[in-house]
Amino acid sequence: MRIASLGSGSKGNATLVQHGDTTLLVDNGFSLRKFTQRLERFEIDPGSIDALLLTHEHGDHSGGVERLCVAHSIPLWTAVGTARAVLSPQFEYRRLVAGQSITIGDIEVLPVTVPHDANEPLQFIFHQIDIGKRLGILTDTGHITRHIVDSFSCLDALLLEFNYDSEMLERGPYPEMLKQRVGGNHGHLSNDQSLDLLRRIDTSSLNCLIAAHISEKNNSAEIVDALIRQLDAVPVPVLANQEAGFDWISI
Repeated sequence: MRIASLGSGSKGNATLVQHGDTTLLVDNGFSLRKFTQRLERFEIDPGSIDALLLTHEHGDHSGGVERLCVAHSIPLWTAVGTARAVLSPQFEYRRLVAGQSITIGDIEVLPVTVPHDANEPLQFIFHQIDIGKRLGILTDTGHITRHIVDSFSCLDALLLEFNYDSEMLERGPYPEMLKQRVGGNHGHLSNDQSLDLLRRIDTSSLNCLIAAHISEKNNSAEIVDALIRQLDAVPVPVLANQEAGFDWISI
């Protein structure tokens, strides 16, 4: 199994997960033209994507989903609440339910419910069926719950949100209402919250850690990298960014 990103941040998110003959896409916050341009470096035909999994309705994750799926006949999986919030009434999708696994080709997908200011937000754990390796994606989450700790323990790889530095957010340019939203219990994960999660979950089998959704205004890759390197039980992180995401990483 391997993972790659076309971009990660508030201007657009799209993540590829691939194993065997199966290619999955998590979210697409890019226009069809921009998505196609960004996908070229991975040498993947958009029509070969087996499914698109939509986490929630916010535009940086959903903005290009419907048009992409229509243009290339890609099946869309998402929760009912998300579909009602963002999809056209006539658009046909396949329903995801938190805690109920689905199998798409060579990959088993477990949707995990998370606290975020959306209608029915989900994050995902991917299970490589034949070998048993597990990959988690956890972004757009306001705080860490017991359920999240249990779900994201014992992974081989984890893409984890490090959205903001608390002091930078407080001093930064956002209006007060937006600061409260980002830093609230249904906003995003701070550096400290994500570090706390890494201390609480079982990381004994973790061989790949990707820091993602790093705010360009309220955080920095250098801060995130230095903080993670203070932890003894996790690998040196890969830092996703808005412009390039990151290239294929094998798990």
